[in-house]
Amino acid sequence: MTSKTLPTPSNGAGDIAKYVLAILLAVAGLVAFYWFENQWPTGVRALAVVAGLVLGALVFMVTAKGAQTREFLSESRFELRKVVWPTRQETTRTMWVVVAAVIIISLILAAFDWVIQLGVKFLLGNG
Repeated sequence: MTSKTLPTPSNGAGDIAKYVLAILLAVAGLVAFYWFENQWPTGVRALAVVAGLVLGALVFMVTAKGAQTREFLSESRFELRKVVWPTRQETTRTMWVVVAAVIIISLILAAFDWVIQLGVKFLLGNG
């Protein structure tokens, strides 16, 4: 995290209009996909959906919330560079520990289930 604080920009009428436009562009791509079902090939209709979503995202990114989103993504990328990823050997060892723990716990739960089943059968007189 960074210690810098950004002033929270207010949602003006321009931003609200941009939000509406972004949503309309995304919806227009979906409408085109279903509206032209018999006229356009599926690939073209899928491109219409993608184009609507991309254009909507681009319009959103020029709003105040879009600026906050860009800042968040930038900080996330910066933090992701600090992550120390495990080696292949560490990952393999951890996987085997998890597999062993799952097997042991499942056997314990199966034993509990068997004991409870015997108890219920005994109480009901079926055992």
